[in-house]
Amino acid sequence: MGNQSTVARFILKSFSDDPTVNAVCTGCLLVTYAFGVLANIAVITVITKDGHLHTPMYFFLKSLSFLDVCYTSVTMPKAIVNAILGSQEISFLECAVQLYSFFTLAATECFLLTTMAYDRCMAIYRPLVYGVTMSRKLCWELVSTAWICGALYSIFHAINTFSLPFCGPNVIDHFFCDIPPVMRLSCVDYHTNEEVSFIYTSCIILGACVLTLLSYLRIISTIAKMQQVQGRWKAFSTCSSHLTTVLLFYGTGSSLYLRPTSDYSPIQARLAAVFYSIITPTLNPLIYCLRNKEMKVALEKVFLQLQRRKA
Repeated sequence: MGNQSTVARFILKSFSDDPTVNAVCTGCLLVTYAFGVLANIAVITVITKDGHLHTPMYFFLKSLSFLDVCYTSVTMPKAIVNAILGSQEISFLECAVQLYSFFTLAATECFLLTTMAYDRCMAIYRPLVYGVTMSRKLCWELVSTAWICGALYSIFHAINTFSLPFCGPNVIDHFFCDIPPVMRLSCVDYHTNEEVSFIYTSCIILGACVLTLLSYLRIISTIAKMQQVQGRWKAFSTCSSHLTTVLLFYGTGSSLYLRPTSDYSPIQARLAAVFYSIITPTLNPLIYCLRNKEMKVALEKVFLQLQRRKA
């Protein structure tokens, strides 16, 4: 990579080109990032401490919370610090690492959400053998596979992007190193690389989306066959939080990465990035805690324990 590039450092833009708007955005996103990290850490702590939550569903939720902490921390701290200090430089290597890490975590979350859909499908479709099928060993294997597949997936994007020569302008029209704005700085025609990246991403995301959809079709089919309304509602409530998370993740991410490359807009890209890189990961713990009675009870227990210790 280094031999093909004469650009040693890139310049990142802030959240907005307007100083006043950028200051407001920086403050809001700093609070949002801090809240999201603390909320996800709280979920991890509660699930770890409460023995009643040591089930496959909460094991995957704990993995999702840990992933979301990493996911937001790849881009937001650097962007916030740059906005506050006014130093917006990022080295070529740091940019490549950030892009690789971001897509690794994004893809891992995509695969993990697919795994969680399969878990909910087994819990509703095969409840009698669910405990045996979704063993602790299998849960660890599924999570590990999601991380490995995410890491392998992003290798292509890193090579496809940074194999291009960069010898001209070095201002990235984004607040972190993302594929479209980085490619646009290349001093050769980047359209082939961009189209290949689009096709590759579409195949992977749509593949994971189809598997998730198949799991939910089985879930809906099983719920429809239940005779008791109470049983239907209970079954649906166990997967409603996950379904909401899936819709948020695919809705925000696909708005940028599954649209024609000719429709790319830097301003829209920055706005969409705010949603899928920090807003959605911050909302995940709220979605699971507010819609889940067991999580509410567990959080209350931990809160009471902390109060007793202080007293």
